[in-house]
Amino acid sequence: MKIPKKTRRFCPHCRKHTEHKIALARQGGRNSSHPQSRWSTSRVQKRGLRRGRGNLGRFSKPAIKSWKRKTKATKKSVLVYTCSECKKAHLTKQGIRSSKLQIEEKQEVKKEDKFGNKK
Repeated sequence: MKIPKKTRRFCPHCRKHTEHKIALARQGGRNSSHPQSRWSTSRVQKRGLRRGRGNLGRFSKPAIKSWKRKTKATKKSVLVYTCSECKKAHLTKQGIRSSKLQIEEKQEVKKEDKFGNKK
């Protein structure tokens, strides 16, 4: 998927439409001390150790085997928009799912009139 380097969009800090530079968000470091989320794969793997201790509801089944897990063919990419006036950056609300994301200069489209003459 091709995306232009610059675009005009609303800046929530300036409260008006301005020119924005587009970049891909870099992934931050992982925090290992953070508690595990409720349905994370590491938690699912540890579930097998707890099996057979009373009624654990949906967590009483054995852990999902590694070969059973499917991997997605594409990744979600989050875009960072940097305002040219206030230099503040904001992200997209949802990532764009695509296999390849290219940020490049917008190419000029040559216009032709109805007689085929280039302008």
